[in-house]
Amino acid sequence: MSLSIWLLIIFILLFIISGIYMLYKSARKFNLTPEQLEKIKQHNKELEQEDK
Repeated sequence: MSLSIWLLIIFILLFIISGIYMLYKSARKFNLTPEQLEKIKQHNKELEQEDK
């Protein structure tokens, strides 16, 4: 393969990796209040009861 093909492959790989890295860094973490956490736990318990 010629040098230009290798450079193109490297460029594409770096572009994909940088895109994934940007998504990883920009993802927000959830900061839930204790009330919200309790509501989620209660909802999950209700769903488990329905499944049984």
